[in-house]
Amino acid sequence: MNNKQAELISPKINLADFETPLLSGAFEMDDQTKIELITNHFREILTILGLDLKDDSLKDSPKRIAKMYVNEFFSGLNPANKPDPTLFENSYQYQEMLVEKNIAVFSNCEHHFVPITGKAHVAYISNGKVIGLSKLNRIVQYYSRRPQVQERLTIQICEEIKKVLGTEHVAVMIDAYHHCVSARGIRDAGSSTITTAFSGKFKDTETKNEFLKYVG
Repeated sequence: MNNKQAELISPKINLADFETPLLSGAFEMDDQTKIELITNHFREILTILGLDLKDDSLKDSPKRIAKMYVNEFFSGLNPANKPDPTLFENSYQYQEMLVEKNIAVFSNCEHHFVPITGKAHVAYISNGKVIGLSKLNRIVQYYSRRPQVQERLTIQICEEIKKVLGTEHVAVMIDAYHHCVSARGIRDAGSSTITTAFSGKFKDTETKNEFLKYVG
């Protein structure tokens, strides 16, 4: 099999295609300045909607929203918040897959800016290093806390775990509810969306099926 045939069967991922679209110099502005600017814009939006911001319950809402956006919902946009992984030598020579199930996903749809909520299941096979388990959660949370589409989120998590651990053998599944489907438009509250990313040994049917069995 030549290289072109191999790429047709298993095309290489161009990582630039799966980066979150950002303006150049997006983080030259400090967070406090962003909060102040977003506060002003949200004050205008809420006023246009007809809300009386002199009311005790509403007067601080623009700043609450701004702080929530910068410090919580979209904190994963800022590379300064990227988790620093804790790695250990695989001195016990564990060669089987490690699976962490039911990692909470809370993100926001980049089309309507309403929540995406669900669970992520991740697995890897060590190539000499193992990672502190909480760091897998933190990687999922970091890439979730930004405007997202679920397909991109799944690939970003997979590629980050591959890079951090230096292994090609990674699997990611996300099962999530999209509030842009349940709260607007078709208003279907019962449907969920499943996306997967498999690399290395997880592309083999037997290994993939083992992972799928574990995550149910």
